[in-house]
Amino acid sequence: MLLSSLRTTFFCGCRNAGKGFQNSSSPQLRQWLVRRGQSTVTAEVGSSSTRAAVATVPNAATNRIVGRWLLGCSGLVVGAVVLGGVTRLTESGLSMVDWHLVREMKPPQSQAEWEAEFNKYQQFPEFKILNHDMTLSEFKFIFYMEWGHRMWGRLVGLAYILPTIYFWKKGYFTRSMKGKVLGLCGFVFFQGLLGWYMVKSGLEEKPESYDVPRVSQYRLSAHLGSALLLYCASLWTGLTLLSPAHKIAETKRIMQLRKFAKGTGGLVFLTALSGAFVAGLDAGLVYNSFPKMGERWIPDDLLAFSPTLKNFFENPTTVQFDHRILGISSLTAITGLYLFSRRMVLPRRAKIAISLLTAMAYTQVALGVSTLLLYVPTPLAATHQSGSVALLSLAIWVLAELRKMPK
Repeated sequence: MLLSSLRTTFFCGCRNAGKGFQNSSSPQLRQWLVRRGQSTVTAEVGSSSTRAAVATVPNAATNRIVGRWLLGCSGLVVGAVVLGGVTRLTESGLSMVDWHLVREMKPPQSQAEWEAEFNKYQQFPEFKILNHDMTLSEFKFIFYMEWGHRMWGRLVGLAYILPTIYFWKKGYFTRSMKGKVLGLCGFVFFQGLLGWYMVKSGLEEKPESYDVPRVSQYRLSAHLGSALLLYCASLWTGLTLLSPAHKIAETKRIMQLRKFAKGTGGLVFLTALSGAFVAGLDAGLVYNSFPKMGERWIPDDLLAFSPTLKNFFENPTTVQFDHRILGISSLTAITGLYLFSRRMVLPRRAKIAISLLTAMAYTQVALGVSTLLLYVPTPLAATHQSGSVALLSLAIWVLAELRKMPK
């Protein structure tokens, strides 16, 4: 009885207290609940939009990632070109007489393995004609030069292929970009095969020839040219992803400047490619004077070979003469581009790119003349070869800065 009375009294008190709290605090409580509901809805909308932005790929963030990756790959290609030039200058390219994708990644370890590798090298023309007195320690130097170049090539291949697979699965590529990266990866594979095809030309026996064994200048130029194309394509794609196009008014002078820059870039590429023929024929050693070739402006043996067309690819004198003409033409064109661009209003980055291109052109010509006059010392010749890639890089940058806005 007493217990039921206490229970009734307690429930009634709680009910009265609740009514009093509701009557006294309901406006403030309602406002607080409304504000809390609004903030909760806003947070949910914001988080859902963030998830949608992340899920929508490719976007500006993924384009930056892909652009940086391609610039890194182009840097690795530059390393391969420079290392290949040094390998050629040190006459190390024919030291490895076979090609295996995986097995040759591990160089000889023991004395017996080194002697076996040296014995294989002794069976080929370069040792018989040029290096017949070479010691094992000297062979190790040229072997490691060629081995380093080949391993760098494999590193380039992995740098292209593995991220391509990852980015493809993540959806970072647009439809057009998928075609581009597949082309780049295929070009890397083709470049490796072309490198071995080039080396094979220097390992062949040529009983009718008494010349120093060397790789075919045609295959050497194809190997270098394909590497430069791979580099230009990677650099251009990376720059266009990372640097938005400028809003340049499409005036007649701008269109003329753009065409002028494209022609100049093509001339720079052609000059670099002609350097492969100079290297392949050792044409830098035939006339070590400037500006004349010997005592003449035009040497007597310029067209000594028959038919005439053969001189442009197989006559060292003609090849050096052509390289001189192309180098001076490139310098003249770049100087003209600089002077023409000074007369118009351009974005700051475009002006910087053109100025650096001009400065590098004069530096490259100075390096080339010095290399010639000093009888092609290896460090200076390697610097000159690297300078050609730097000049080409700046030409690509200029074209990227002057490109049209996408529609």
